Amino acid sequence: MSDLGRVLVLAGGLSHERDVSLRSGRRVAEALRDVGVDVEQRDADADLFATLRRDRPHVVFPLLHGAQGEDGAIQEVLSLFGLPFVGSGAAACRQAFDKPVAKSIVERGGLSTPACAVLPQSTFRELGAGVLLDALLDRLGLPVVVKPARGGSALGTSVVRDADALPAAMVECFAYGEAALVEQWIDGTEVAVSVVDTGDGPQALPAVEIVPESGTYDYHARYTAGTTEFFVPARLDSAVSLATADAAVAAHRLLGLRDVSRTDLIVDSAGRPWFLDVNVAPGMTETSLLPQAVRAAGHDLGLLARDLLVAAAERHGA
Repeated sequence: MSDLGRVLVLAGGLSHERDVSLRSGRRVAEALRDVGVDVEQRDADADLFATLRRDRPHVVFPLLHGAQGEDGAIQEVLSLFGLPFVGSGAAACRQAFDKPVAKSIVERGGLSTPACAVLPQSTFRELGAGVLLDALLDRLGLPVVVKPARGGSALGTSVVRDADALPAAMVECFAYGEAALVEQWIDGTEVAVSVVDTGDGPQALPAVEIVPESGTYDYHARYTAGTTEFFVPARLDSAVSLATADAAVAAHRLLGLRDVSRTDLIVDSAGRPWFLDVNVAPGMTETSLLPQAVRAAGHDLGLLARDLLVAAAERHGA
């Protein structure tokens, strides 16, 4: 193993997902310390840049979620400072974080993804919301999923089964972003497939099947222990499991991602996986999906995180 020196875990930030990021950072920092890595965890605050100049870490593990963490901003900064870091480069992060852009790219690459429409808040407000929503439902039908076009942790996301509920869902969505992605509902099994690459190419971990108590995998269901049941590996036959793994690896490659990602999919009754979105900085909390997949694969989270750091450091050195 390469000598990593001092590792900096970045967590926190100012996005709506700050609390989740802090929990992810603590979990990974503790796991790395358990395998003998020298780790410092710090927030991405106003003093960060000065700290990076004054006391450069040897390699960085960014665990910032949401805007500024997954939109390429922090990756651009780390690249400008010449620091090796785990995860995708800034350009890949930007296109993966924008859900409509990511959907277009993977669809052109041959993956299935639900039909959708994107409405900026200004268009919704200024051009007549009622007429727009009627046209939207004529095209997509019901139910639909309303979600921010950029963002994560299901913040601002609603499943709309009744036309009368759509305006309120749009307003809630706009509280978390300037554009709403309204997506056709696909009935089926929700799964998440994590992909890791420690130097031998991207490999899919076992799919995690998600069964929320409420029927919707929202923010509460994601981060409140006991509100969602998980099956790892997912209860899929071998051919469908392979299809979900192939879809996740394909999304990882098509979007130009590296090191680690998590793709969220719906598997319909015919066994066909539908791409929903991809995460370039997957959650690492106690209830997050990637750590569950790591355990199911027989791996240790600390050792995997260390291997990702080694790969990042060696990539930078090369």
